[in-house]
Amino acid sequence: MWRQWIPFRHPGLSPHSGDVDLLFTGLLIASALVLALLFFLLALFCARYRAGHQTDRDHRVKKSWHWEVSWTAASFVCFLVLFVWGASVYFQIYRTPADEHDVFVVAKQWMWKTQHPGGQSEIDALHIPVKRPIRLVMASQDVIHSFFIPALRLKHDVVPGRYQDLEIEVDKPGHYHLFCAEYCGTDHSGMIGEIVAMEPADFSNWLTQQAPSSTLASEGGQLFRELGCSGCHGGGSTVRAPPLEGVYGKPVPLSDGTTVIADDKYIRDSILMPRSQVVAGYQPVMPSFEGKVSEDQLLRLVIYIKSLAGHPS
Repeated sequence: MWRQWIPFRHPGLSPHSGDVDLLFTGLLIASALVLALLFFLLALFCARYRAGHQTDRDHRVKKSWHWEVSWTAASFVCFLVLFVWGASVYFQIYRTPADEHDVFVVAKQWMWKTQHPGGQSEIDALHIPVKRPIRLVMASQDVIHSFFIPALRLKHDVVPGRYQDLEIEVDKPGHYHLFCAEYCGTDHSGMIGEIVAMEPADFSNWLTQQAPSSTLASEGGQLFRELGCSGCHGGGSTVRAPPLEGVYGKPVPLSDGTTVIADDKYIRDSILMPRSQVVAGYQPVMPSFEGKVSEDQLLRLVIYIKSLAGHPS
């Protein structure tokens, strides 16, 4: 509530964009004060100790510890406050709401491909409802990209070989620019898109109008069978492999004695690098699918395995 009393604070288009602007203003003010102090002391010493000026120069090696300790401590406290402030804003932005809506983003030279769980796909666009947290699960198919929405004060790198999570929320309907903020090749400047924020009812209608014949989970299940994964992980398999029903979100004991949570990253790594994290009690016999499946196919496989969480083993 105290933020509403700040005269120059603007609420912004998302729950955190106003705080980001306020933090940026605080950084500018602190940096300007330090810079002004340095220039003031520089001008003072240049004038006081210039050639021909009558001043005491007999104690050039005398240390003024109380001044040095004072300004050093004051600067430290000032920037420590800014650090704690920035960390609190960071943790608020990257929180994980319970009712978030997942959207999957694949970055490639030079486009953004977004996919909704219902199978709706978009190129260089993302339709989302207002006042609802959206979790973006992002992956890059080739090089490093950066998902940047200036209006929401959000930017997150998308790195090849791993998933990146980003929670976004828009308070007002509208069209907002989407850029790639990391140089990714010759057509980097053309890798642009838009975020389309809609009222919940309009968003539901849009999902219905764009609904494909199958969901991402069903497509992932078909791919799961085509790749022969069901031959090992299925119920009637002769090969002893870990069951996948209900595994998502649960702790998985590994053969090295450690435990890992079966999240999106774990499932992706298990498909591409199955011998890096072997489940306890099982042999490392699963082949790697690296180079055999694309990022789009990986997303579908991950979504399919996540859908099995409703059927506990």
